[in-house]
Amino acid sequence: MKDYLHFLRRCIRISFVGDWRYYAWMFFLSVIALFGLNAYAQQLVHGLQTTGMTDQVSWGLYIANFTYLVGMAAAAVMLVIPVYIYKNKDLHDLVIFGELFAVASIIMCLLFVTVDLGRPDRFLHLLMRFNWPISMLTWDVLVLNGYLLLNLHICGYLIYCAYRKTRPGKWFYIPFVFIAIVWAISIHTVTAFLYSGLGSRPLWNSAVLAPRFLASAFSAGPAFIVLALQVIRRFTSYQVPDGALQLLRKIITVALAINMFLLGSEMFTEFYTQAEHSASAQYLFFGLGGKHALVPWIWTAIGMNSVALLLLFFPITKSLKWFNLSCFLMIVGIWIEKGMGLIVPAFIPSPLGEKVEYLPTTNETLVSLGIWAFGLLVFTILVRITIPVLSGRLTIDSVDPAEPLSALSPKP
Repeated sequence: MKDYLHFLRRCIRISFVGDWRYYAWMFFLSVIALFGLNAYAQQLVHGLQTTGMTDQVSWGLYIANFTYLVGMAAAAVMLVIPVYIYKNKDLHDLVIFGELFAVASIIMCLLFVTVDLGRPDRFLHLLMRFNWPISMLTWDVLVLNGYLLLNLHICGYLIYCAYRKTRPGKWFYIPFVFIAIVWAISIHTVTAFLYSGLGSRPLWNSAVLAPRFLASAFSAGPAFIVLALQVIRRFTSYQVPDGALQLLRKIITVALAINMFLLGSEMFTEFYTQAEHSASAQYLFFGLGGKHALVPWIWTAIGMNSVALLLLFFPITKSLKWFNLSCFLMIVGIWIEKGMGLIVPAFIPSPLGEKVEYLPTTNETLVSLGIWAFGLLVFTILVRITIPVLSGRLTIDSVDPAEPLSALSPKP
């Protein structure tokens, strides 16, 4: 216990050490997070009237981000499977970075749910009144918190073993790795069921919603990890092999192709049948009753995802410059399609036939940006702690406690 507490103390100290780029990045994220906190304080005082949500559109930017980030968290499994099932050594240490990102994503998910509640002080009443086991909300709370604990255990144990320069006991983490694989799929499946089980929202009443969620998650999540790994390789001494990035490219290509196919299947079903329940899809893709706020956004998302897929199919994306471009396009495109493009249209028109459009307010946007900044702050700190440990520069006997921590700073 004494060694573990000493390890935590050194990790906290090293998280404050870096070059000017590290300080500038952390300062920027801290400022955005504080602006978000101030905006949330305004929301606590004045209620959800500070947001663009109404009686007709009761879920907006907060739940859109929540849905997207659940998928980003589940994407860590795309690093775990090749390593622990197919024994790919190139991704072995990189699994930790994927799971650290999953931890940060789940924290952001829980924060978005909290700010969407309006009155978080009443959350205890919600816990006491769970309709177990029928309520999908109950299952969603369980799987999200369970997945957070699984990733914290796996990452924390592996990093601590590397710090102590001891071989991890397989019995203490391998079973949890395989549980986490199933759990990662379950967190996004349960989230999809939470939507598709709402009978009054025809846009979500689809059996392919859960597969669409998983396909989009396994596209955007690894794409973000690819960009993060290249930042790590560029600004630190940690080496990320090109083979690992190319393997992730293959995974992303297949997942994005499946996602686009499922989206096309949904569009065919909605528009070919011309049924009454296609009104929400009509509003999203072409506008309805003179309301068309989301039309340019969804077609922009489809265009970005299509371009990303075409780039991935051609050998040109073996060049990291073009690969990075395709990753950026699909991250933004899937956020639009899976976030605002999925959540908001389901409420338009309302069950009473009202067509009330939704537009996020400045305060709502600041809260969302603040949560994203806080999540990236957490991820940056976790990565900052992990790199010296994995590279062998921060171990139990590597640096005397009295030595300046500048010795552990990232290499220029």
